[in-house]
Amino acid sequence: MERPPATYQVNGAAIRTRRKELGMGLAECAAAAGISRPYLSQLELAHRRHTRPPIYAALRTALRVTDDSLLAIEDQLSKE
Repeated sequence: MERPPATYQVNGAAIRTRRKELGMGLAECAAAAGISRPYLSQLELAHRRHTRPPIYAALRTALRVTDDSLLAIEDQLSKE
């Protein structure tokens, strides 16, 4: 069985776009994902570009995403 990567490089713009599509505020989304509002803001603004697998999974759940559209393009290509 393949292990998940130590971190995922995320696409902050994709996170922000999806959050807004769902009509979620920053604090609401952060709470749903179990992370702090400043941490989510840093991801969206690309001040942080990597996150650990549990946080990535929580973001996908909070944003109702079932594919890897929240990953940076480099990480998406490496999965193909």
